[in-house]
Amino acid sequence: MNELNTRISQIGVVPVIKINDPERDAAPLARALCAGGLPVAEITFRAAGADRAIRAIKEACPEMLVGAGTVLSAEQARAAVEAGAEFIVSPGFSCLLAEACEALNVQYIPGVITPTEYQMVLPYGYELVKFFPAEQSGGLARIKAMSAPFPMFKVMPTGGINLKNLEAYLSCPVVAACGGSYMVKPADIDAGNWDRIMNLCRQTREIVDRVRG
Repeated sequence: MNELNTRISQIGVVPVIKINDPERDAAPLARALCAGGLPVAEITFRAAGADRAIRAIKEACPEMLVGAGTVLSAEQARAAVEAGAEFIVSPGFSCLLAEACEALNVQYIPGVITPTEYQMVLPYGYELVKFFPAEQSGGLARIKAMSAPFPMFKVMPTGGINLKNLEAYLSCPVVAACGGSYMVKPADIDAGNWDRIMNLCRQTREIVDRVRG
């Protein structure tokens, strides 16, 4: 895998984050993630100001790996990259978005779930794809089944991942990392529950270390 994918895999879990107030919450959230052992964030464009949140996180914790999620257009990808995003994630696959990311020289992690979608992204040479929504679409059984005809892909399952099933997912050799929002719930971010977020990240880190050494 390339350097970015290797780093994502080493961290093991990518928090998928919706930030409602970037100016207030982005910096303390970034510090809580780093203190908890998860120095990575996928900032979703489902909330306004996602680009501002990315910029604030990179300013507060330059060592963090920060990407943008739920990116649906070239304009959003451009805004994310200008703010400092190092990777772009979308819930599905878009040729236009793939071309935009190539032009922006930023890694694109498209969402796939069906054989047709896997085959659509195959010509682009991606090593890592997002498997979404994971639990709702068959979970590990489907991931393993899909890996038979498409062994060239590593996947990042997202959707329904939590502390109870994380170990099972990470134990699967096809899984590079998992995406999850259980440690960064919007209610906790809005309330400034940084210690809770940090502790959930630490529990996550313990599982990653136990499974992957």
